[in-house]
Amino acid sequence: MDNQKYTVMVVEDEALLLQAIEKKLRLSGISVISCAGGNQAIEYLRTFQKLPDAIWLDYYLRDMSGLDLVNEIKKDEKLIKIPIVVISNSASENKVKTLLALGVKKYLLKSEYRLDDIIEIVRKIIDEKGKVVS
Repeated sequence: MDNQKYTVMVVEDEALLLQAIEKKLRLSGISVISCAGGNQAIEYLRTFQKLPDAIWLDYYLRDMSGLDLVNEIKKDEKLIKIPIVVISNSASENKVKTLLALGVKKYLLKSEYRLDDIIEIVRKIIDEKGKVVS
């Protein structure tokens, strides 16, 4: 594990799942910003100076869809470079293509991955973002 401390924003409206993800991330040495919905995530991103290194986004939220949240994030120049990983219970080809075209780094089905696997994917995406290409 890298010594660098990462911060991941988790946007998940199922309270028990949010707690489980938060616990696993912290045990992996990653700081967590927990958001129970899209509006809370947008408010945080627009208000606070310290931005997360990545966003772990559930597609189905009570207050908006993952697509709506990604569109809001992509409107803001200071947020546009934050890597987003969408984790969902379903994946239509059109939905996945649309999100990837907007710059989402990965679209993962919850049923196909363990939390530890998703954490490793997120960590690799953050690591790749930090590399300087010459």
